[in-house]
Amino acid sequence: MEQLVARRAHNPKVVGSSPASATNERPQVTGAFFFGMFTVYVLFSPKFRKIYVGFTANLEQRMIAHNQLAKKGFTVKFRPWEILFTEQFESKTDAMRREKALKTAAGRAFIWSIINNP
Repeated sequence: MEQLVARRAHNPKVVGSSPASATNERPQVTGAFFFGMFTVYVLFSPKFRKIYVGFTANLEQRMIAHNQLAKKGFTVKFRPWEILFTEQFESKTDAMRREKALKTAAGRAFIWSIINNP
């Protein structure tokens, strides 16, 4: 009959296997951290009269993806895209909330009012 043996989390024979000791102190942070802004954006395809709503932390790279790099997805079929509208948010949660609002009927009506009344 096989006997079950309890294993220990720490194996002194294996280098690097011991976890860091618990501490109540917060780690010291030196230097400045830059927490980027999030951009909610609306793209417009004049050729096809289509709109696209999204959010990103890097709008320039995202535009390259929409207009050049992407191989599949909604935006590939309606190139080229132009930036119609942007808003900046400090938190991802706020940006996601605004993106969702712009995707509603009222949000899309707002977007079309920008397009139809330049």
